[in-house]
Amino acid sequence: MIALDIPSPTHIPVLVNQIITGLQPQSGGHFIDCTVGLGGHASAILERILPDGKLLGIDADPEAIHLTNANLAYYGEALILVNDNFTNVENICKEYDFHPVDGILFDLGVSSLQLDTAQRGFSFQREAPLDMRFNTNQGLTAADLVNTLCEQELARILREYGEEHHSRKIAQYIVQNRPIHTTLKLARVVKQVLGGK
Repeated sequence: MIALDIPSPTHIPVLVNQIITGLQPQSGGHFIDCTVGLGGHASAILERILPDGKLLGIDADPEAIHLTNANLAYYGEALILVNDNFTNVENICKEYDFHPVDGILFDLGVSSLQLDTAQRGFSFQREAPLDMRFNTNQGLTAADLVNTLCEQELARILREYGEEHHSRKIAQYIVQNRPIHTTLKLARVVKQVLGGK
């Protein structure tokens, strides 16, 4: 049997120059990447803060932490990776005695790793389980919420977090079409309300 050396997915950040200009990382600096993803921004920062600098990378997605650890292993002790939510950044810094901090980066939103992995349920391009969790080991899935919450609570979530103007009508259609366990079924239900948009 031949062992294949298959590279880990990587992240080539689009705005890396702007981020480096804004953060101005210098040798010996201490930086936090609160949404480390696959390590694209982290790598660019690390290149500028070595040899004495350190970067704390946080991500709620354990798969992202695993892949970043593989992608950036050559930075050794200059990189600390933590699988947690960035809302806990203060406690994480205390736990790892990571201070003072010269800069913090938040690259918010769903990553290409999550969108491109159909079984994560973030994309409505392919049939997949309706999951949508950053950490698949924790909490309720999107299917759990869609199938158990009352119509009013679904409408509130769609309005507050999705800024959806048709939240009440969408929530009503969701409740009428339960159970919904896949991304494409949810997309079809929403399309009934919004049309082809």
